[in-house]
Amino acid sequence: MAGKYFEQLDIGMNIAHPIGRTITEMDNVLFCALTMNTQPLHLDEHFASQTEFRQRIVNGLFTLGLATGLTVADLTQGTLIANLGYDAVKHPQPVHHGDTLYAETVVLDKRESASRSNAGIVRFKHVGRNQDGIIVIEFERTALMLKRP
Repeated sequence: MAGKYFEQLDIGMNIAHPIGRTITEMDNVLFCALTMNTQPLHLDEHFASQTEFRQRIVNGLFTLGLATGLTVADLTQGTLIANLGYDAVKHPQPVHHGDTLYAETVVLDKRESASRSNAGIVRFKHVGRNQDGIIVIEFERTALMLKRP
């Protein structure tokens, strides 16, 4: 199994996820279209050029989803039962077309599941940085994780 089981996750553990992904204009426009998000900051170059950003910025929900996805292979692939919640989501800097996102994870907390003997609950903090090392997203995620069989 590529992911880590509950027992393999220790509080304070830090995981640097090595695979990054460059975000394209198509990613942003398609995500906005699929989710019916018509925010002109994401879609209208003329509008966005007149804002403080001077250009379109990437949809923050796409950034959240991608940052989560970057953690899967090293952390939860095949060992996740369910994501229970996302908390404290922050976007300290915008993401632009052409930026490459990288993620790292810290295990904040863990406990046995009260209702499932084969699982535990883990709280992660994920940090996403662009190619220049600038933090563009931070959030916490609570997950129900399998224990070793």
